[in-house]
Amino acid sequence: MAKIKKGDLVVVIAGKDRGKQGRVLEVLKDSDRLVVEGVQRVTKHTKVGQSQRGTRTGGIETVEAPIHISNVMVVDPETKKGTRVGYRTEEVERDGRKRTVRVRVAKRSGKDI
Repeated sequence: MAKIKKGDLVVVIAGKDRGKQGRVLEVLKDSDRLVVEGVQRVTKHTKVGQSQRGTRTGGIETVEAPIHISNVMVVDPETKKGTRVGYRTEEVERDGRKRTVRVRVAKRSGKDI
């Protein structure tokens, strides 16, 4: 079960971008990596070509590269610092029936994320 999901606010705890915060754009489950907005930016050289309208494409662009999931931590909404994430079960009543649902919770503050 992934503890970090798309759209989460995370902080980088290791590497060249240590201390930067950003939103998760993509989760790559097979390689345990994430793409975080504004973190691990690399220059990518793309081949020059032409689109159907005749405009030129290609050149040098900067894109976000994947970063390993162990190098980031979810940001606690209260303290704005990195925190560990756990799960808690809650009973939710829907259509007159009770159902147990897992809820993600920041371990340091006890608040839901």
